[in-house]
Amino acid sequence: MISSHNGDIYNLAVLEKLADTVSSEGGRIYEVGGSVRDRLLNIMQPKDLDFIICGIPFSDLKKILQKFGNINLVGQTFGVIKFKPFKSEYAYDISLPRKERSIGEKHRDFDIDFDPDLPVEEDLGRRDFTINAMAKEFPDGDLVDPYGGKNDLKKRILRAVSDSSFIDDPLRMIRGVQFMARFNLSVDRKTFEAMEKNAHLIKTVSPERIAEELNKLLEEAKKPSAGFLLMRNTGLLEYILPELGKTVGVEQPGGYHKWDVFEHTLSTIDNSPPKLVVRLAALLHDIGKPQTREIIDKGATFYGHDKLGQSMAENILKRLRYSNETIKQVATLVGKHMFSQKAGEKGIRRLLNKVGVDLVFDLIALRKADTIAQGMGQDTTGIDEFRLKVEQEIAKSRAFTIRDLALNGNELKQHFDLDEGPLIGHVLRYLLAKVLDDPQKNSKEKLLLLSADFLEKRHLDI
Repeated sequence: MISSHNGDIYNLAVLEKLADTVSSEGGRIYEVGGSVRDRLLNIMQPKDLDFIICGIPFSDLKKILQKFGNINLVGQTFGVIKFKPFKSEYAYDISLPRKERSIGEKHRDFDIDFDPDLPVEEDLGRRDFTINAMAKEFPDGDLVDPYGGKNDLKKRILRAVSDSSFIDDPLRMIRGVQFMARFNLSVDRKTFEAMEKNAHLIKTVSPERIAEELNKLLEEAKKPSAGFLLMRNTGLLEYILPELGKTVGVEQPGGYHKWDVFEHTLSTIDNSPPKLVVRLAALLHDIGKPQTREIIDKGATFYGHDKLGQSMAENILKRLRYSNETIKQVATLVGKHMFSQKAGEKGIRRLLNKVGVDLVFDLIALRKADTIAQGMGQDTTGIDEFRLKVEQEIAKSRAFTIRDLALNGNELKQHFDLDEGPLIGHVLRYLLAKVLDDPQKNSKEKLLLLSADFLEKRHLDI
């Protein structure tokens, strides 16, 4: 039975009343999908609860649900009702059993047949993998497992329900990648071969849907590397992240790296904290190395790979339709990942100016993961010491950006009778450079004197 360690967040009392009503009307309610799988894996608080109700026509089902909460028919095309119990912040997907038949390449190109009298076992046949094709009659009924999902979970096997699973919905291939990595599964031979055969179909899937599954892989898998290896081995990587594919076999001679760029990248991801922007940066931090590699007597150099990588990261994340904020943060981390950890106080202030207080610790975490992933047993004590210095500098409440200055643009305009224009920005950037060198200059009086000096010199130049 569903349980919660943090109170009745799932509104179980309401669900049980709903189940009683459904039963009295001749229907049956089943919990389906990921929550059934998660409890078999001893994940006691699944993120989502989905239900199928059999034996009740769609029009009658809506009336029953409205007795217990609000409904939203956003998924009506697929026979899905969003149900939110009264006085609840939690919503459920509730649907009728259905059959689906693919009639095109897009994920909405399906011929859907709703049938309240369809056995739940037949509905489960349209699911992606056996581990997700299980149901449990709510609240205390038996497990319905027509495809052996429980046994596959026990043996840690990822197996597609149908031979046409990836043709019906190509996104299932990348879903399989993240399931395999998150739950430490081995891919069934036939399922692997089907992924390999149909990898090209991933091109028909929208970038946003692919990014959503990549996020799950990066944030929820302890070792996302397993997923990226599966993508490489099945050919999916060629279509999703061809730039990463080009790092395979790019050796890094010189005694600092144990692995090629691809293997080093995967190790960097695994050693990064499971925060999306950090792991995306780990994924892309050396993406510019194949184009910048030069062989020298003592090994190889990759000068400029960080700056090239920053530009490439921006383009890749735009292609996958990430938010502008995520793109900005990840590109900054990639572009600055070669920072000097030997910097003194002045250098740390300049780094904070370029990266920002909010992002600097993500940058340090990336550097630590990058160093560990060199695979040569490098000492990371210096990185930890650098982090401490950064914390100390931030604690001093220094000015790291223009908005931290003791003088703002309006005050500049009023004091010197300046017109609105780019000159204000030039003065403020000059003042910030002076304050980054010497924080003691960040007082209104001193900044006005510096401004006067700057404007006088500018006037003489004219």
